[in-house]
Amino acid sequence: MSKSRPGVYFQVVMAEKDYESIDQLSTAFLAYIGDAVYELYVRTCYLLPPRKVGAYHNEVVAQVRAESQAKALEKLTPLLTTVEQDIVRRGRNAASGCPRRLKPEIYQQATSLETLIGYLYLQDTKRLSELLNILIP
Repeated sequence: MSKSRPGVYFQVVMAEKDYESIDQLSTAFLAYIGDAVYELYVRTCYLLPPRKVGAYHNEVVAQVRAESQAKALEKLTPLLTTVEQDIVRRGRNAASGCPRRLKPEIYQQATSLETLIGYLYLQDTKRLSELLNILIP
């Protein structure tokens, strides 16, 4: 558990991990899980000090927007292992259907980050915590 964020750690609630099955999950599923994990992490990081819900919401939304996620991926890229880089590539290649307000490259990068987070959440929560703590120190 991180000293700077009491209570922010990950524990996957699965009876037995079937690592071979995790590797067979679709990129869309990994991104779906990664999106939820990342938003929960960011929400938890901004809990203190207490503030009005509107201000809290605005800070969280600013962090989980696709543009911010693309910047986060850029920050993490030099630190990624070969396997993690492959997961990011899979996420980028699988990104389809881009919101009008976004450039396709930004959407692909955001989806890549979400895919990586989803993969690490299921595969290596310690590594996930390391990378997330780099993003929001």
